[in-house]
Amino acid sequence: MDSDVLSFVRISGLSAALGSLVYAVGDVLLLAPKVGPTSGAPLAIDTVSRPELRRRAALLANLSILPPRRLIWGGLLGVFAAPLVLAGVFQIYQGLRPAGVAWALPPALLFAYAIAIGPFVHGSFIYLGETAQALRAGGPTREVLFRSLQRQHGVMQLGYAVIFLCTLVASFWFSAVVASGRTAFPAWMAAVNPVVATLAWLGAKRALPQRARDCTEGAGFNIAYVIFFALTTATLW
Repeated sequence: MDSDVLSFVRISGLSAALGSLVYAVGDVLLLAPKVGPTSGAPLAIDTVSRPELRRRAALLANLSILPPRRLIWGGLLGVFAAPLVLAGVFQIYQGLRPAGVAWALPPALLFAYAIAIGPFVHGSFIYLGETAQALRAGGPTREVLFRSLQRQHGVMQLGYAVIFLCTLVASFWFSAVVASGRTAFPAWMAAVNPVVATLAWLGAKRALPQRARDCTEGAGFNIAYVIFFALTTATLW
């Protein structure tokens, strides 16, 4: 790489690591109720009569007790951080490019697509939380609010599914190309991608003190991105 491209590669990687860190802070604000202020008793959901909400009952209960300002900024931090993370796709592409455009472009585009969808899902927590809090307050519109909550949850699940699929394919494509030895990354980086980093974090987290686990609740995916972009930046520096 010439000096100008290398400078942009470094800047994009640092930007992505910073953006991922900001994203993780947003995750903690939204998903770590044991950290910071909460208010009132959580929303109780009858998961027998509403089995479609069984897997998300705890999440909805936690969102229902977040102060409005915390809920709003938890969602917005991810929205504001996403462009910083998206800049890291340039670094990924440049690192893979020696293997050929046909091998470098697809995973870069898939990462870009997943990152671009992320702000919608992250910001949607604001409205999911607002609906959960309205339900907690009760009133004659409770059944209408529950139907709205179910629709909102379904939309978020669809967004998550696309992000997961794109990230999964992009991660293992990235690793396969790096393993070929034809990229600017060292061969050992084939063992590092966002999916592997997430699994490694979840495993390592068990060894952390309870307070540390509480303070990083829900932030594992973006902590993995911090690790991933820190390593891609360091290896291309």
